[in-house]
Amino acid sequence: MSVTTLHHHHARSALRSPGRATAPASRVQLVAPDLRIVDSPVASVLRVACVEGPISRDSAARTTGLSIATVNRQVSALLGVGLLRERADLTASGAVGRPRVPFEVNHEPFSTIGIHIGAVVTGITVSDLRGRILGAVEIPTPGGSSDAALTSVTRSAGAFAGRWHRRTPLWVGVAIGGRVDTTNGTVDHPRLGWENGRVAGIIGGGLGLPISVSGHVEAMAASELLLAPRLSDTAAAQSATGTSLYFYARETAGMALTIDGRVHTPASGPGSIAHLPTGSSALCGCGNRGCLEASVSDRAMVAAAVDRKILQPQPRPSIAAVYQAAQSGSEAARELLVERARILGRTVALLRDMFNPDRVVLGGQAFTTYPAGIPHVGEAFAANSTLARRDIRVTGFGDRVQEYAATVVSLSSLYSDPLASMRRAAA
Repeated sequence: MSVTTLHHHHARSALRSPGRATAPASRVQLVAPDLRIVDSPVASVLRVACVEGPISRDSAARTTGLSIATVNRQVSALLGVGLLRERADLTASGAVGRPRVPFEVNHEPFSTIGIHIGAVVTGITVSDLRGRILGAVEIPTPGGSSDAALTSVTRSAGAFAGRWHRRTPLWVGVAIGGRVDTTNGTVDHPRLGWENGRVAGIIGGGLGLPISVSGHVEAMAASELLLAPRLSDTAAAQSATGTSLYFYARETAGMALTIDGRVHTPASGPGSIAHLPTGSSALCGCGNRGCLEASVSDRAMVAAAVDRKILQPQPRPSIAAVYQAAQSGSEAARELLVERARILGRTVALLRDMFNPDRVVLGGQAFTTYPAGIPHVGEAFAANSTLARRDIRVTGFGDRVQEYAATVVSLSSLYSDPLASMRRAAA
């Protein structure tokens, strides 16, 4: 696990003491996110507790493939740092000895903070250690310089997390678009006008917590691995093997690959599909026509709806108004959204044929907010993919993919190296 120590010079700790001055320089513990299923004994035991707890040691041994002795050692270590708790009240009648006492994640005393910084909206979540979201709020993504915007986001996150004052926050995770450097916690985000935005330094330092920063589509792919609703044994085994292509579309578009239970995270940052040609006539900011984001983004849909007289330019139109118009019977609005669905289907087919993954997962409000468009995505995909049909589905997280992306970044280090992460959180 990569750990970087940064120096933070903002005199504020929005979480621990909102509004009170702190030392002029505090050390920020930045840990690169570990977006994978880790098979070490301690991580395996914590994972089975998250997914199946309360669970007996015998059952945990069968599920993980570890010996009873190994499970006992890991349970003892995790009990020692407070990540597990025993449930003596659930011990089977007649059972003798402590190993017969079921255990589960000790989720009530702790929380993590997740922040998804989008091009238009920023979401803040507070979650427990099982990955269950306790609360979420959205704010407009602040404008201005990256430092000013990140300081504002930090203040909002601290105020929101403070509502769970009985829980101890252990970590903060940030998922964001653009080009993310996970080793120094900085982001270049052209849509926001950020260059070398100091995400880890400002948010980690402001909240006084260890921090991990990830590209948001990679984080969404990781949520399918680590936070998906409880899977059958077969589905869980499939998710840990083979390859998956995660395709995202909302205000931005992106993709990520998962290979044998690990999200592929290039050292130089994620690639971009924003300018893939689609054949549409939409003008992109790069000067070309038909680029993917310029053709399918929420902003592009709103602009096209105004141009086609579906919406009036005033008051300020929104993508929600486009959906509402289509659902209220506007044929022009429906045709616009069908056009987008077909572009998305063709693009997914192109990428699927390029990488030939075992599975394809579609995420983002471009898919989930207008279900009537999904059949058109499927038709365009089938018509344009030249390979035999494989598993393709829409994410089970629905419209909350951004929330779970932020949550999985806040939990990734705890899941991959729980004992070391608890030591860092305690520091």
